[in-house]
Amino acid sequence: DRWDDAYFARLRDFVRHAGRREVVVEYVLFCPFYADDQWKLSPMNAANNVQGVGVVARTDPYTLDKNGGLLNHQEAMVRKVVRELNEFDNVYWEICNEPYFGGVSMEWQHHIADVIVAAERDLPRKHLISQNVANNKAKVENPHPAISIFNFHYASPPVTVAMNYGLNKVIGDNETGFKGTGDAHYRMEGWEFILAGGGLYNNLDYSFTAGCEDGRFEYPKTQPGGGSAALRRQLRILQEFISSFDFIRMRPAADLVGTRLPEGARVHLLAEPGRQYAAYVHGGQKIDLEIEAPPGRYRAEWISPLTGEVVKTETMDHAGGRLRAVSPDNEGEIALRCLRRARG
Repeated sequence: DRWDDAYFARLRDFVRHAGRREVVVEYVLFCPFYADDQWKLSPMNAANNVQGVGVVARTDPYTLDKNGGLLNHQEAMVRKVVRELNEFDNVYWEICNEPYFGGVSMEWQHHIADVIVAAERDLPRKHLISQNVANNKAKVENPHPAISIFNFHYASPPVTVAMNYGLNKVIGDNETGFKGTGDAHYRMEGWEFILAGGGLYNNLDYSFTAGCEDGRFEYPKTQPGGGSAALRRQLRILQEFISSFDFIRMRPAADLVGTRLPEGARVHLLAEPGRQYAAYVHGGQKIDLEIEAPPGRYRAEWISPLTGEVVKTETMDHAGGRLRAVSPDNEGEIALRCLRRARG
C-alpha cells in the first residue's frame, strides 16, 4: 500500500532521457508467472506481502473472479504509473506481456484497459494502449475499442499483419529471438515486418545487461537471441528508409507485384500507387522486379539494408503496365525506393 518514491524518480528520469533521444518507451504493466519459482518471488503472492492478499494459485492473479483480493492493488498500481508518466509523449502502455501463458483472462485485460482510460480521462495527455496477442500470428477477435496497438512475438514471416490489417490499428512485432545470435535474421525480420505494413518493430537485444548498459555485452552463443551495435545501426537504416516516404499514405501492395521470384525468395511491397513504392526482397542475389504502375517518370534507388548505401539508381519513363526495375547483385537482400518524378 506504499509507493517506492525512488523507483518513480528513476522511472521518470529514464523516460525523460529517452524522450530527448526520440526513443519510445513501452511500459509493460504486468507479466504472467511462467513457473512456480517466479510466483514464489512475487509480491502478489500472499507469502510476500503484509496484507496477506493473493492466497491463490499462480495462474489466478490476472482474473476478475479468482484474484484473491489482488485486483484493487493492481488497479491502484496502474493509476499510479499512469499519473506519474502522464506528462511524457514518448510512452505507451502494454497491458501484459505474453498473457497467453499463465491463466491471464481476456476479461481482466479489457478491465485493465478500462482502468487506464479512466485514469487518463481528466489528465492532459492520452496515451496508446497495447495488447500482446500471440506468438507468431493470430486473428484478433472482438478488440477492445481503447486498444490501439496489437503486438505479436516472433512474427516472422509477418503474415499476422495481413490477418489484422483491417483493424486499422498498429500491428507490432515487439519481441524476437530463438533464431540464433547472428544479426541476419533479426534484420530481415524487421525489414519484412515493416514492409508488410507493420507499424512497430522492437527486437530483444541481449547485448544490453546490468553492468553493460552501453550495449556491448559479448553474450555466449547459447543465448536465445541476438543484438549488437552493428544490428542497431542496420535497424536505423530501416527507420531512415521508411521515414523517407510519406508512408502514412501507403498500403501493403502484394497485388501489384508481377515478379516471379527465385525459389525461397520473398518480396514485400508498400505503395501509394502512381506516387511511391517501397520494397524489400530477401533471398535472391539479383532481382528482376515488376510492379504494376500507371504511366509516368520514376526514379528507382536500390539500397543495401546492411550499409544504407544506394547501390544503383535509374530513371525510367514508364508507359504504363508493369514497371520493371532490375537490382544489382547483392548479398541476398536488398531494398527499393521508387518515387514518381515530374517530367523535366
